[in-house]
Amino acid sequence: MTIADFLSPERVLLNVRARDKAQLIGDIARAFDRSGTGPAAEIVEASLLARERLGSTGFGAGFALPHARVEGLDRYTGMFLRLAKPIAFDAIDSKPVALVFVLLIPSAGETSHVGALAAISRLFRDADFVSRLLEVKTPAEAYRLLTG
Repeated sequence: MTIADFLSPERVLLNVRARDKAQLIGDIARAFDRSGTGPAAEIVEASLLARERLGSTGFGAGFALPHARVEGLDRYTGMFLRLAKPIAFDAIDSKPVALVFVLLIPSAGETSHVGALAAISRLFRDADFVSRLLEVKTPAEAYRLLTG
């Protein structure tokens, strides 16, 4: 599985403003809702918040990978956000987060989402990749970098 399998250009957002993790998750849910790619914002937000209660998806080094199984979703769906200003995310290294990749996973079926999470996290462990992603000027450039 590759990132291009679940990320589309319209779900790449740069310079997103959020004051905290809760607001960001709500904004993410509404962005998915506006994109017409799945269940209502309330369902997405509740799913992501429930997953965060199990443990933070802040992986460290300024990166978070919120993910959750979502009722009513028929395929894996991703979104990338680069924040205008890093926010606290309860990351494992206690550092604020500026790069966020969200993965929504269909609740039906028993397919493992480990492969998709691994593909994403592998990219964000590469310091050169992260540096380039922090420098891109447009969502189209970010999309090409993420899916290249």
